[in-house]
Amino acid sequence: MNDVHFRWHRDCHIRMPKVPGQMLRDLQAALAVGAGFAIGPDGITPLPQAERGILQSRSSGTTGAAKAIRRSHASWIASFRVNACALAITSADVIGVLGTLQHSLPLYAIAEAAYLGADLLCLGGQRPAQQALALSAHGATVLYATPTQLRLIATAGQALPRLRHILCGGGRMPAGLRDVLARLCPQASLREFYGAAETSFITWGGPDMPQGTVGRAYPGVELSIDAPAGQIGEIWVRSPYLFERYAEGHSPDTRWQNGFVSVGELGRLDADGFLTVAGRRSRMVTIADRNVFPEDIEAFLLADGAVDHCAVLPCPDPRRGVHLIAVIAGADDAATHARLLALCRTEFGTLATPRQVIAMADFPQTVSGKPDLAQIAHRLGATA
Repeated sequence: MNDVHFRWHRDCHIRMPKVPGQMLRDLQAALAVGAGFAIGPDGITPLPQAERGILQSRSSGTTGAAKAIRRSHASWIASFRVNACALAITSADVIGVLGTLQHSLPLYAIAEAAYLGADLLCLGGQRPAQQALALSAHGATVLYATPTQLRLIATAGQALPRLRHILCGGGRMPAGLRDVLARLCPQASLREFYGAAETSFITWGGPDMPQGTVGRAYPGVELSIDAPAGQIGEIWVRSPYLFERYAEGHSPDTRWQNGFVSVGELGRLDADGFLTVAGRRSRMVTIADRNVFPEDIEAFLLADGAVDHCAVLPCPDPRRGVHLIAVIAGADDAATHARLLALCRTEFGTLATPRQVIAMADFPQTVSGKPDLAQIAHRLGATA
């Protein structure tokens, strides 16, 4: 089996959409010949023949300008092999993909299905209820999704009895969602994973994970925390799955050191090797000498049924240095906002609780469905 170039296995068929769009057709053509290509919001662009075996994925981050991540096909193929072995993925499987192709998670899932010969359900752009019906009707057995996508799918209430594996990455799992999915997908093993576009898989784990952790090191990954054992420090990763470099743009958070890479996230390892991610160093704020990670508050709020999308941002405060504001999707609802703030005060205390909740009917999101923090901050500044 080719370990260097992507391929389109003869057993891999696109079940949905029935008529693939231009981007999906272009992706299929590129994967079929192992071509080098760049992918972004504007579509797929072939790379020169000398760049065969190279993938460049262009994306806009939650906090800044777009960047293009350059990696070898081999860096993903290595994890295709791991997943095929660990999850017993074969040509008999049907893999469901919920996001748009230019986002790294659905792109990875499509490339993996094509390489291993599983059938594909490419459901990006459909409403959650439609996605759930398609997953059920076509007997999906493997599903790649973000926590937000899973939460929206779950609201449809559609049973998915043939699902064997749910792979969830791209955010923190809201409280209670695992139990809902267990009822709807009784045969499915829910495997949460943690990683970044630059690193691919870093950790993964199943139901044995302690609450609040993101699992143990993915096979082939070496983890290092630059802090004393059990304390919070910067997360460093070395593995066969790392990107090569940025082909376009850059990230001030990303650094290389002795073969390890860090994307600027902080966390700690426990004695059993389970990783807890605190958040991005660049997003951490200090309020009255206390370090606060907005990601913790976002995950807490997203566990509430009234919150579909959420971002927590700092604002200057002459007394405390900064205070936080929570921005949620939807219309203004004073009673809901007051209830959410009361819950936050109980969970995090007065200092870390957002000063207010602001609703945005057209909540800004990146192409991957994450909060567009830069755009949200711009709007807050414009309306302050």
